[in-house]
Amino acid sequence: SKDLRTTIIVDYQNVHLTGHGLFGSTRALPLHETLVDPLLFGQHLLRLETRDNVQGWQAPCSAESWSIGDNPHPTMIGNYARNLAQKAHWERDPRVEVTLRPLKYEYLKDAAGIYATDIHGKRILSGKPREKGVDVLCALAAIREAQDPGTDLVILASSDSDLSPVLDEVRRLGAAKVETCCWYDTQARRGYQIHPTDRTKPVWNTRLDEATFKHAGTHSPRMAKSAISSVA
Repeated sequence: SKDLRTTIIVDYQNVHLTGHGLFGSTRALPLHETLVDPLLFGQHLLRLETRDNVQGWQAPCSAESWSIGDNPHPTMIGNYARNLAQKAHWERDPRVEVTLRPLKYEYLKDAAGIYATDIHGKRILSGKPREKGVDVLCALAAIREAQDPGTDLVILASSDSDLSPVLDEVRRLGAAKVETCCWYDTQARRGYQIHPTDRTKPVWNTRLDEATFKHAGTHSPRMAKSAISSVA
């Protein structure tokens, strides 16, 4: 056994929305009341990792959390400002690095292909904004960290099956160990684990329950407002 220097790659929107929708106590809450703090998430994950991992690894001597998520366009002033404030709050600890990607917006057009506008002259959205390039950044971050001589373990926090090839590539490199984690409803016995392409060679997965989801974030309006106002 030895201590490990661990990097946790967090596909933030995937981790947040999957946990929010999976657990009964948070499913009906507004999304902004169930935000996941990357540092708290990493700390809880590593405690469970140490307790449950049967492969003989001890607790990491240090850990970093890379959180990769979406950022609204600056014209969406309220959401944009909140995202930047949240990023600054989370990065108060040097072990956390938050990377934001701009969201992709689609707008209504008339029959002539001209953008439709409201009474204020602003373009009208044709649907919800979509994330853009987050899975690619997660993949690059995982592979980059796995090749760092100082990294022993990379944990990919996501339930997006599009990231399965990342597990294959990190294992092929042979430089760092790779594992995954996922939210898991112990009552419904349901979770969304990603697997390597070759299922005959599984990677270790740590299951995170409902209590962990609650403890890893701000699950009340008062706590969420406090997290924002502390860096405003």
